[in-house]
Amino acid sequence: MGVWPPVVLAPMAGITNAPFRVLCREQGGGLFVCEMITTRALVERNPKTLRMVRFAESESPRSIQLYGVDPDTVGRAVRMIAEEDLADHVDLNFGCPVPKVTRRGGGSALPYKRHLLRRILRAAVTNAGSLPVTMKMRKGIDDDHLTYLDAGRIAAEEGVAAIALHARTAKQHYGGVADWSAIARLKEAVPEIPVLGNGDIWCADDALRMVAETGCDGVVVGRGCLGRPWLFRDLANAFDGSAERARPTLGEVAAMMARHAEGLVECFDLERYAVADFRKHVGWYLKGFAVGGELRRELASAESLDQLREGLARLDHDQPWPPNTDTPRGKSGERGKVQLPDGWLDDPWDGAVPADAESDTSGG
Repeated sequence: MGVWPPVVLAPMAGITNAPFRVLCREQGGGLFVCEMITTRALVERNPKTLRMVRFAESESPRSIQLYGVDPDTVGRAVRMIAEEDLADHVDLNFGCPVPKVTRRGGGSALPYKRHLLRRILRAAVTNAGSLPVTMKMRKGIDDDHLTYLDAGRIAAEEGVAAIALHARTAKQHYGGVADWSAIARLKEAVPEIPVLGNGDIWCADDALRMVAETGCDGVVVGRGCLGRPWLFRDLANAFDGSAERARPTLGEVAAMMARHAEGLVECFDLERYAVADFRKHVGWYLKGFAVGGELRRELASAESLDQLREGLARLDHDQPWPPNTDTPRGKSGERGKVQLPDGWLDDPWDGAVPADAESDTSGG
């Protein structure tokens, strides 16, 4: 895979901006990917998107995930990244299950169109120069429309450097249990390139178990690290053979929360907006700790850094790390139906670009 430990922070909309990536990277090595960037917004130099592809000086290697449906636009975006030295690695998103993406034929809907997938991968690899191009995908649209084995073989043929598989279908969204056996089948199908596994890694031991059970070359971690940058220290220790695990006190968690919010203020240049953006992290950081409901509400509704710091100072800083926190974090639940363009399932070999496929909004 080229990085050690073989661990990737999955891009998550509104989460994996530079301040959060820096906190995670301090804990342990790996690859830390920015929020999903749409190819159209990048080539059109959308100001918000250009801000999103800024990296902290300490970040190396720099990793961008692109979402695109038009091979020409994807090629132009990758060439722009390579020529303007915007990143050291490009990942292509074929895994996003949200309706506004799949109904345009993007994300986890796209690999069903085998020829279109091949055209996009070829355009990306051709325009990347020396930059490695990887892809992240799901098993398929649903259990009746599985695409991951075909997509993996196409990726290997087109020179993709590695594949990450979230072992759920788009219909599963983030619900149910990840099917790790699919990761093993993909590894058997494309032994010539690294395969990374994603899905239900809530602690470092889950990562070791996934590698042992599937033979995958590394892991991709998403929701498991929400409110828990320390997971990357655990993962580094685990892959180095150490049984040591990070167990921060509530005081150490509070200090990390303050740093996270301060980093967002520096990133967004607007304190009120940055502190409001941080609110969603409060529950994740405090998961399992004994904190009164009123104080939790105060922290989750703070409007300034000073307000946030006042609340953090009132936490019981000596409280130890709570047991039984290696459990799911973040959104979950299945979808009743995957939103797709009209007639999308009629012809899996259709290579045409769907109308209005390219979004100009980055972040997922």
